[in-house]
Amino acid sequence: MQALAPTPRPRPSHGPVPPLGVHLAGDGVDVAVLASHASAVDLCLLDVSPDGEIHERRVALDGPSYGVWHGRVPGVREGQRYGFRAHGPWDPAAGLRYNPAKLLLDPYARGLVGELDEDPSTRGHVTERDASGALVGDPGGPADPRNSAAHVPHSIVVAPRTNHPPVRRPQVPWADTVLYEAHVRGLTMQLEAVPEPLRGTYAGLAHPATIAHLRDLGVTTIELLPIHAFLSEPHLVAKGLTNYWGYSTAGFFAPHAPYATRAAQEAGPGAVVDEVRGMVHLLHEAGIEVVLDVVHNHTCEGGVDGPHLSWRGLDNPVHYLHDGATPARLADVTGTGNSLDFRRARVVQATLDSLRYWAQEIGVDGFRFDLAVTLGRGPSGFDPDHPFLVALQTDPVLNGLKLIAEPWDVGPGGWRTGQFPAPMAEWNDRFRGAVRQFWLADPREASHGRQGQGVRELATRLAGSADLFGHSDPPLMRGPVASINFVTAHDGFTLADLVAYEHKHNEANGEGNRDGSDDNRSWNHGIEGRLQDEEAVLEHGGFEPGLVIAPLRRRSIRNLMATQILAAGSPMLTAGDEMGRTQRGNNNAYCQDGPLSWVSWDLSPWRKDLLATTTHLLALRREHAALRSDAFFHGRPRHAAEDAVPDLAWFDSAGRPLDHDAWHDPGFRVLQMLRTGPDEGDRDVLVVVNGALDTVEVTLAEVPGRGGAAGCAWELAWDSDWEHPTEGEHGGEGTEGASADQDPAGRTGAQPVLLEPLSMQVYLSAPQR
Repeated sequence: MQALAPTPRPRPSHGPVPPLGVHLAGDGVDVAVLASHASAVDLCLLDVSPDGEIHERRVALDGPSYGVWHGRVPGVREGQRYGFRAHGPWDPAAGLRYNPAKLLLDPYARGLVGELDEDPSTRGHVTERDASGALVGDPGGPADPRNSAAHVPHSIVVAPRTNHPPVRRPQVPWADTVLYEAHVRGLTMQLEAVPEPLRGTYAGLAHPATIAHLRDLGVTTIELLPIHAFLSEPHLVAKGLTNYWGYSTAGFFAPHAPYATRAAQEAGPGAVVDEVRGMVHLLHEAGIEVVLDVVHNHTCEGGVDGPHLSWRGLDNPVHYLHDGATPARLADVTGTGNSLDFRRARVVQATLDSLRYWAQEIGVDGFRFDLAVTLGRGPSGFDPDHPFLVALQTDPVLNGLKLIAEPWDVGPGGWRTGQFPAPMAEWNDRFRGAVRQFWLADPREASHGRQGQGVRELATRLAGSADLFGHSDPPLMRGPVASINFVTAHDGFTLADLVAYEHKHNEANGEGNRDGSDDNRSWNHGIEGRLQDEEAVLEHGGFEPGLVIAPLRRRSIRNLMATQILAAGSPMLTAGDEMGRTQRGNNNAYCQDGPLSWVSWDLSPWRKDLLATTTHLLALRREHAALRSDAFFHGRPRHAAEDAVPDLAWFDSAGRPLDHDAWHDPGFRVLQMLRTGPDEGDRDVLVVVNGALDTVEVTLAEVPGRGGAAGCAWELAWDSDWEHPTEGEHGGEGTEGASADQDPAGRTGAQPVLLEPLSMQVYLSAPQR
C-alpha cells in the first residue's frame, strides 16, 4: 500500500462550487467534497489485487471553494473504488478531528462495497482492546496513525442510469391511501411462491406473488424500512447479531447492497441500483406507491468514540450537532450518539439532494422521516418554519410526494405530534395509545375491578384527531389524512403479540431484557404468551382456560385492526399483522434477522380468517366514501339545506345523541359513530362500539332523511365477533346474533341489536334510489 505522505495545501479559490459527489464526465470524473475546515483533501483511487492487497493512488484536490474541495480526474471509469483522506488539525476540544490515516466514504456515493470491522484503525483516536475484546481509548487523546483502508467500506463510482423506463407514479390520493410498513428482507424470506434466489431481495418484493398479496389485501402504498446503505453497530457484531432494521446509515445515496440478488451484487453497485429501480417500476405498474423510511437525523458513526468513516473525518463541526461548550461535545437528540446539525445549510442541502435523487432517479413516491423533529431543530429548538421544512413545502420535485414525519426525537421538547406543516402527514402516536388503551389496557384493568377511561379519547381519534392536526393557517387545512393511524409498527409488539403478552420478552437481544418500551398497553387476556393450541375448540363437558382465551384474543385483534382501518385518517398496517405474525413477545426486534422477525406465510385456519377479515375491512373502506374523508368534520349537514343529516354524529346505546355527561363519564363504554357520505347517493356508515366486558343491547341510531320517517334501514356489514367475514352472509350465525329483528336482506330499522363483550359492528345505510 502506498505510504501516507503529507499533502501540501492547494491554494484556496472562490470560484463556482461544483455539484458535490463524484460524477462521470468525459474520460474521467468530476469530484467535489465538503471539508470546510480541512487544510487539504485527497481523492484516493483504490484497486484490490487478487490476494486482497489494496493499491492506492492519491490525487490532491483543488480548493477550497466555499468549503468544497474539487477537481477533474481523467481515466476513472464506473466501478472504480475510491475514498477521501482529509488533512487538517486534530483538535478534539474544538470539534476538529482530521486524520489523513483514515479512508473516508464519500457522503454522496451512489454505491458502497465492503464491511466495517472492529480493527483499532477504524477509530480516529488511539484505541486498544481490553480484556473483553472491546476497543477502548480516549476520544480526546492523540490521533491514531494506523491506515484504515483495509477495514472500512469503500465508495464506488456508479454511472447515471439511463436504461430505465420513465417514472409513472400511481399518484394515489391521500384519502384513498392504505400504507403497509414492510422490511425488504423480512417480507419475502419465507414466501415459498417467490423463487429462493429472490427471497429477501428487492426483486423478491416486486415478484408477482408478493404484488398479488398486496393488491388482493387492498394496499396502495408500501412503506419500506431503511434501504439506504447501512452498517451494524460493533456491539451487535460482537454478539453475533445484526442491525436488522437498518437505522444506521452509511450512505444517503447508495442502496443497501445485501438486499439485492446475488447476481446483482456480483455485477456491482450499478446493477444493485438497477434492481432497486426495477422494483419501484414493477410496483408502479401494479398501482402501488413506494415510500422510503429515511434516517437523515444521524449516521452510523455513533458517539465520539465510534468509527471514523466519513462525516466525522470530513467536517465534524459542520455535520454534527454540538452543544456549544468547550471542550466540544456532541449534542445527542436522537439517542444514537450523534445527531446531524440541521442548523447548517450544507446538512440541509445534502438531505434535499438525497431526497431528489431517490425521487427522480429511482422513482420513489415519498419519504417517512425518522425522528423528524431533529430535522426541524434550529437555534432555539424545533421550528415548524425551519428552512428544511419550508423546502419540503416548496421544492418542485418534493412537494407533490407523500411526506410523512415521525414527529418526535429524544431531545428537549422532542414530542411534536400535529405540529409539522402541510403537506406533511405524521405518525399519530396518540391514535396508537388511545386504541390500545380502549381495547386492551382498560379491559385489563376492568377485569381486575379497576376503572379505565371512557370513550372521549377514542372518539377523537376515530374522527381524525382534529385536536392535533386541525391547527393550521387557515384552520383545518391539513384534514384527517395528515394523521397516519397505526396500532403497531416495526418497533413494539406485533398485533398478535399485543393480545398475548403484557410484558416484553427481549432476552434474545442480549441486553438483559432492558431494551424496548415498557409502555405497551397490551393485555394477555389472562395467560402470558402463546397458547398450546390456538386452533382448538371447546369440547362439551370440558374446560380449558386457553380454549376460552383464544377466541377472545382473536376478537381483540379484529377490534384493533378494524379501528385503524375505519377511523378517519390514513391507515398504516404493519407487514404480517394481517396474518397474525408473532415475535414471541419481543417488542424491539431491531437486531433479529431471522424467523422471529420475518413474515410467516404458513397460515393456520385462524390466520387465514384474519387475512380475509382485513381484506374485507379494507374493501369496505375502499367502497364507501364515508370512510375516506379528506376533510375534517363539522357536525353539520354536507348536502342540501333540507337534508338534516350531519357529516358526523355520536349516539349512545339507546340511539340518543351523546350528552356532556356521557362524554366525561369514565364508565361509559358504548358508542355509535355515524359518518355520512360526501356526495348524494353515497351510503352512510354506522360504527357501533362496545368496550364493556358485558353483552349490551343497542338501539341503532335513526337518521332523519335516510329511509323516511321511520329512520334508516341499516344493513350489517361486519361484526368483530365473526371469525370470518362470510359468517354474515345469507342470514348466517353472525347476523342472527347481531340483530333482534331483521328482514331477509339482513337490514334492521330501529330495533335493538346485541353486541358481544368487547366487540364492534359496522352498518351501512340502505342504498339510495
